[in-house]
Amino acid sequence: MSWTITAEHIDGLARGAAVLGTGGGGDPYIGALLARQALADTDVTVVGLDEVPDDALVLFVAMMGAPTVMVEKLPSLDEVVEPVRALGVHLGRPVTHIACAEVGGVNSTIPIAAAAALGLPLIDADGMGRAFPELQMVLPTLHGVTASPLAFSDEKGNTGVLQTVDNSWTERIARVACVEMGCSVMISGFSMSGVQARESLVADSLSRCIEIGEAIARARDSKTDPVAAAVALLHGRELIDGKVVDVQRATTTGFARGRARIDGAGDTSITLQFQNEHLVAEQDGQVLVTTPDLIMVLDGESGEPVTTEALRYGQRVRVAAAPADERWHSAAALAMVGPGYFGYDMRAHRFDGTISTGGTETEFGVLSEGNEPR
Repeated sequence: MSWTITAEHIDGLARGAAVLGTGGGGDPYIGALLARQALADTDVTVVGLDEVPDDALVLFVAMMGAPTVMVEKLPSLDEVVEPVRALGVHLGRPVTHIACAEVGGVNSTIPIAAAAALGLPLIDADGMGRAFPELQMVLPTLHGVTASPLAFSDEKGNTGVLQTVDNSWTERIARVACVEMGCSVMISGFSMSGVQARESLVADSLSRCIEIGEAIARARDSKTDPVAAAVALLHGRELIDGKVVDVQRATTTGFARGRARIDGAGDTSITLQFQNEHLVAEQDGQVLVTTPDLIMVLDGESGEPVTTEALRYGQRVRVAAAPADERWHSAAALAMVGPGYFGYDMRAHRFDGTISTGGTETEFGVLSEGNEPR
């Protein structure tokens, strides 16, 4: 069923997307500002996957780069829509629908801005059900959808269209361009039909973001526990309630990389490893949960999600874990987004601490071609 997204939905959507963004995806406040600007004079029609025609031309619209950079390098609406226009010209046919590559931070709201500015419907779905740091890390990759041709643009007016042999090469080449263009660019790609979209995307993602974001706000207003409200909706569990005592972070090769330590009651401590998004949570040397499942940091009192670039010494936070879309636990998916891909010598641990059994030896120590550890 189609529905209309308006400026009134943005706060809840941005908050929920920042929760699902697992620490990455950029500052949700920035994305919310951009979406509100685009929605000032128009609304956007949101359609379900079952409403997308078989012969549709669906494109992802997203920001590529380090979230830390977007705090100072704000995108404009022109920068957001230029890759879509360039790709439409390159493909030689009109774009019919816009979709989110990920429901994480700004990448849940940038497509709203694009849809509003271009007068196109937005699909209530995304390519991950969370956020991941690299371009090829979307479920459509597992279904044979190619990232290229991929269009990109920056705030200076530079625009390019990239054609590559596979999605890993799209990531590698586009990342170099992204770094040269200031470590953040707007992109559009993964052109797919309605049939491919229904097969590969995560349904009802935007609706879920709004539900999570509004649940946190309601709990806070009613003086109940907002973190518990979010964890319940996500069918997850809370890992620790404590204080950030150490953060090490640097922007390198177009990513925000680092680690953080949160100390809880007694001698309990959790260490988080991140590359834009949180990838590993360990407690006193024991692995609790890893990518692809969700690791989220929320403010201890308000329940507001805390991104990796916003982590600061002394913050009171609560860390939670939740299950990812089950497709991320296949062998092929774990080779692409499991801990081994990021260079961690460990098996994939689900949110409840159990070992993911969906993979083969390729998930642990042996990586598929093109998936070099970072």
